[in-house]
Amino acid sequence: MNDIKQLIYDGKLDEAIHLLDIHITEYPADDNAWYLRGNAYRKKANFQQALNNYLEAMALNPNSPAAQAHVMLMQILDYNNNDVYNP
Repeated sequence: MNDIKQLIYDGKLDEAIHLLDIHITEYPADDNAWYLRGNAYRKKANFQQALNNYLEAMALNPNSPAAQAHVMLMQILDYNNNDVYNP
C-alpha cells in the first residue's frame, strides 16, 4: 500500500487506481484500499467515484479515515456562494 500511496502523492492517479482495482478484486474487505481509491478519484476531481469509495470504506469500517474524508468532500460540494449563483 505504501507504493500506491506514493503514486497518489506523485499524481500518478490512473496507475494507482488500476493497482487498487486489482487489490480490491482480490481483497474486497480491505477498507484502506477503498479509502485510498477514493483519495485517488478525489484528486482526479471525480467526486462521485470518490464518495462511492469512501462510503464503501465506511461500510466496512466505521472508524476508517474515509469518514472524515467523506465529511470534508461533502462540505466542499455543498458550498454555495450565493453571490455567484444568484446575482
